[in-house]
Amino acid sequence: MSLELSRVCSAISPSPTLAIDARAKEMSAAGRDVVSFCAGEPDFITPQYIRTAAHEALDMGLTKYTPSAGTLELRRAICDKLLCDNALSYSPKQIVVSNGAKFAIYAALCAIVNPGDEVLIPTPCWVSYPEMVRLAGGVPVFVPATRENNYIVDARDLAPYVTEKTKALLINTPGNPTGSIWRREQLRDIAKLAVARGFYVISDEIYEKLVYDGEQHTSIASFGEAIYNQTIVINGVSKAYAMTGWRIGYAAAPLPIAKIMSSLQSQVASGSNAIAQYACVEALTSFKGVSAVEDMRKQYDRRRKMMVTRLNAIDGVNCNMPKGAFYAMMDITELFGKYYGYTQVNDSMTFAELLLENADVAIVPGSAFCSEGFCRLSYATSMENIQRGLVRIAAFIDAMTDEPSELPHNLPADQQE
Repeated sequence: MSLELSRVCSAISPSPTLAIDARAKEMSAAGRDVVSFCAGEPDFITPQYIRTAAHEALDMGLTKYTPSAGTLELRRAICDKLLCDNALSYSPKQIVVSNGAKFAIYAALCAIVNPGDEVLIPTPCWVSYPEMVRLAGGVPVFVPATRENNYIVDARDLAPYVTEKTKALLINTPGNPTGSIWRREQLRDIAKLAVARGFYVISDEIYEKLVYDGEQHTSIASFGEAIYNQTIVINGVSKAYAMTGWRIGYAAAPLPIAKIMSSLQSQVASGSNAIAQYACVEALTSFKGVSAVEDMRKQYDRRRKMMVTRLNAIDGVNCNMPKGAFYAMMDITELFGKYYGYTQVNDSMTFAELLLENADVAIVPGSAFCSEGFCRLSYATSMENIQRGLVRIAAFIDAMTDEPSELPHNLPADQQE
């Protein structure tokens, strides 16, 4: 007798990036000099003042379970942060500290979505959003954006997709994978639409401190009491404070939703890492945090400008200058139909696979982000790696032809520059 496995979990699509990432690591382990632009995390180590706080917490023996929603001290620090940075007033009871912002998003979806409810997701989108919606019993509804509109959808774009089944809109600003930022007026109009049509907004603001060119981050929850009561704000310390491995994210939500999220977390995760929570209080409250974040932001800014400038100098490639996060979306549609050797490139996965195998450069295909025709590059890596990798990408594209041909002779990686 064959025992059936979960149909819900069996239907989860594996990330299209896994094959690229696994192959890149395999090649590196075999001695190949692979330059990876896949990283979705800072290449900096967590600032010293935060690490010191973790050691102090250990020395004090603060190693027990915490309340499922997080320590009161951390939730108060988060409330202070939201008031100071985002003009949002919350009580600690409205804050749920989670095992990373990813779990906070999933818990939020579980708290509001019933089977068959629709969740609007502007695309390009982060790889996990659609699958989390499906796991929560919902139906992802994709709202496509274009490079010409800087990968942003506004209220006019969203309105035709809103139905009686629409339960929520999931937005990410600054965004992964595009680095785009919704402007205040765009968010204000979306807030009006959400209130008028009666759906929630889950606002993923994890990259809020990584903005450039004088841009300002705005939380959609700040546009009045009505949208405040329909918004779940998601944030954390992973990106801004280089704390990805500490696994601390949080949600700020209307009290009924926060209670459900806390109850869910109490049953499936108990709570978040105690030592990491104590360290996060220091991350959010110490005056050292401002300079530490700014130092990293400035380095990302320099890398951003160099990467995008160099990409746009390559024939057949187009790349908007991102205004936030640490990603750039490379438009490769002009290369479709060309060949590398005898292989024709008609999709982003083929391009990424060929680039890795023949030029030792790892990038993420746009298909992973529901955006065929693009590839994502992360500039959360050193300037040296960026320079080396972009030279290789340029040489690879230059070797592409209009007709099938013999594979070009590839120089060893250390001679390509």
